Amino acid sequence: MPARKSGAKNVLGTELAVCSTDPMTGFYRDGCCNTGGQDVGLHVVCCEVTAEFLEFSRERGNDLSTPMPMYEFPGLQPGDRWCLCAARWKEAFDAGKAPQVHLEATHISALEFASLEELEQYRV
Repeated sequence: MPARKSGAKNVLGTELAVCSTDPMTGFYRDGCCNTGGQDVGLHVVCCEVTAEFLEFSRERGNDLSTPMPMYEFPGLQPGDRWCLCAARWKEAFDAGKAPQVHLEATHISALEFASLEELEQYRV
């Protein structure tokens, strides 16, 4: 099990759970949606991507389907769990194309972009 950042909390106020280790996700590639000063995109929403969301993101200039080995990015397929940028999730939510969210693995800082009620609408 990947290490977690000590004291990290999820949007429910409990310990941050692992999002995915296959593919390995997280800004720090530790399997968790941990964040810190270097994570300017705030990759804190643990979501399960769909084909519809992947297309939406590609249309907005962020192709999440194509592998980019130089960033340790495998490229995502529908059903993969991934730590998504909070602003991108909120943009998809506003457009009616948000992927489902694993609240236990979504960092509490996601609440700066979306309310718990909004996130709960897409809870897995």
